[in-house]
Amino acid sequence: MAFLPIIHHPAYNADIPSGHRFPMGKFKRLMEVLREESIATTDNTFEPVPAPASWLNLAHDQAYVDQILNNSVDRKIEREIGFPINSSVGLRARCATSGSVLTGRLALEHGLALNTAGGSHHARFEQGAGFCVFNDVAVAVRVLQAEGLVRKVLIIDLDVHQGDGTARIFEGDDDVFTLSLHGEKNYPDEKAVSNLDIGLPDGTTDEPYLKKVREVLPNLLEQGQPDIVYYNAGIDPHVEDRLGRLALTDEGLLARDTFVIDEVRRRGIPLAGVIGGGYMTDIDRLAYRHSTIHRAAKAFLNFSR
Repeated sequence: MAFLPIIHHPAYNADIPSGHRFPMGKFKRLMEVLREESIATTDNTFEPVPAPASWLNLAHDQAYVDQILNNSVDRKIEREIGFPINSSVGLRARCATSGSVLTGRLALEHGLALNTAGGSHHARFEQGAGFCVFNDVAVAVRVLQAEGLVRKVLIIDLDVHQGDGTARIFEGDDDVFTLSLHGEKNYPDEKAVSNLDIGLPDGTTDEPYLKKVREVLPNLLEQGQPDIVYYNAGIDPHVEDRLGRLALTDEGLLARDTFVIDEVRRRGIPLAGVIGGGYMTDIDRLAYRHSTIHRAAKAFLNFSR
């Protein structure tokens, strides 16, 4: 099999109150699934170091970054984030963000790399929101740009919720194109303006969803000629998702991820993948569903070698 870097850190699994509606246990279980499926091994697994403040400040207000790092965030912001901001949650956010930076670097080296976390797209410059502390993809893009590794970036966000924080951070930046395909009536109530927003009605099934992806992605890749693609492969469009309101199946998610990977990689563009949202009480089924992008990547590499 061709080399597929997998990025993971044990700190992705933070300490939050039991019974919290965010399924934190999925990150640990996802890595176990990838090992069981022989997708992740000791040879292709990479562990990031926590992101330093200097990286986080590239996409976030320094005062907010300091509050998170010092566990002194305002209670109102903490409620908007949805997590208690403790040292474990702060470390998780730093490691997931650094993981997306490392995912980008390894994608540039190997063509394709996948994080086992990331996709915290509701965090905006001023603060976090919606279970998102730091916007890992936005920070990663800014780090890679600052290091001169990339200039033009395409962010493909197929999480069921609009990537509002990402859109706001890159608003007016001609070098970063943001695509968000999401449930039109889902969170957030107040939508941002991405470079391309596609809002879908509740109950959208596989075929109309996939038709939209197939209509827009090839043109964006051809016209934009990005140096790298960051792909947020949220699985919350699934019909069983607690917060999704769309109606994709397992087969639809696999077809989606297979199409995205094929379209990006056959053009020679590096792809860095993050897992995005997914909400179920059954952690085993949820983690396996999150492995969809990793299984699609493995199949692509096996077929194309």
